[in-house]
Amino acid sequence: MSNRLSSYFNASQELRQLSHKVDALLALQRHYEQIAPSSLGRASHVVQINQQILVIAADTGTVAAKLRQLAPVLTPLFQNGGYEITGIQIKVQVALPINTRPPRPTSLTSIGRQQLVDFTVKLQDSPLKTALQRLAKGN
Repeated sequence: MSNRLSSYFNASQELRQLSHKVDALLALQRHYEQIAPSSLGRASHVVQINQQILVIAADTGTVAAKLRQLAPVLTPLFQNGGYEITGIQIKVQVALPINTRPPRPTSLTSIGRQQLVDFTVKLQDSPLKTALQRLAKGN
């Protein structure tokens, strides 16, 4: 952390406490990444520690179920690392997926326009026919 940012966090008691809490959570996260199976470590993270109960958020219910099974094994590993952990609570916190699909075209192709025109010819005058004709024109 830069000296300027560090001096900002040390300016008030509240920010100093927050900074220490964040540092402690980062240390717990680093230790968790070392002791947890790598596939589970990538799909979960340390959220908080409250009254010696470590809270870990899992990305899916499946990961949460596996971590619940491993909690009795992970607890002593945290204790051996010098952390005063008496239990582990697992919560599911689904991460939003990154949209990797290309955006769908927002306009009709010429074939689609012609098919709409052909279809509207078969319809009786109605609000649906008017709307489809507007759509076929591209308005």
